[in-house]
Amino acid sequence: MSRQGGVDPMRPRASLRTAVVWEVLRDALERRVKAADTPVLDVLDTGGGTGNFAVPVARLGHRVTVVDPSPDALFALERRAAEAGVTERVSGVQGDAQGLLDVITPGSYDMVLCHGVLEYVDDPAEGVRHVARALRPAGALSLLAAGRGGAVLARAIAGHFAEAQHALGDPDGRWGEGDSLPRRFTADELTRLVVDAGLRAAAVHGVRVFADLVPGVLVDTEPGALDALLRLELAAAEDPGFHAVATQLHVLAERD
Repeated sequence: MSRQGGVDPMRPRASLRTAVVWEVLRDALERRVKAADTPVLDVLDTGGGTGNFAVPVARLGHRVTVVDPSPDALFALERRAAEAGVTERVSGVQGDAQGLLDVITPGSYDMVLCHGVLEYVDDPAEGVRHVARALRPAGALSLLAAGRGGAVLARAIAGHFAEAQHALGDPDGRWGEGDSLPRRFTADELTRLVVDAGLRAAAVHGVRVFADLVPGVLVDTEPGALDALLRLELAAAEDPGFHAVATQLHVLAERD
């Protein structure tokens, strides 16, 4: 876990849920630093909330702007940044994906994080186009969204077979009226969105392929289980065969 960047070592469950994304994100940041020949990048985190990713990225030395519609989340972001000693490198702006270009300057960021946003926006294609326009030439987009197949598998394992079948056939991947997510995606759908926005899909990873299915008591009490599960998640993330059952899908896209 030496590559995990901002993962909190006191929160092993958080490490398990974010390990793959951090692995890809940190590598992408390092490559961009070398390509731009600058140690400090400008990073935009749209829908970044309380700073789960923004603050650790700032701890790596980068400048991070968080755009989020919630004043409460931005207040929590400010407090978290202060506690981490990165106040001068983190700024919060109230706004959303639909009006993103009204609150930021297009073409100003080396990397954009769009995590857990496309599930909720009215028009995912428009949302991706907006975040793509925020990038500088050769900039990168980190896109994280809920996976459709993961929801089907989770409902089936829980014994909710009718809901699993509903999610399987629903165009938005919803399992029923009680589903809290407006939509989920396949890897192909996310890849098409970034390509249509003028970006190149550099890599696709499955996130939380096994983590949400393994009983928590096993991970928390069995010696070495957490580290072994982390290694398994990282190994399976790049295998396209597991993308269809991942709870989330991560696409790293680049502007040529």
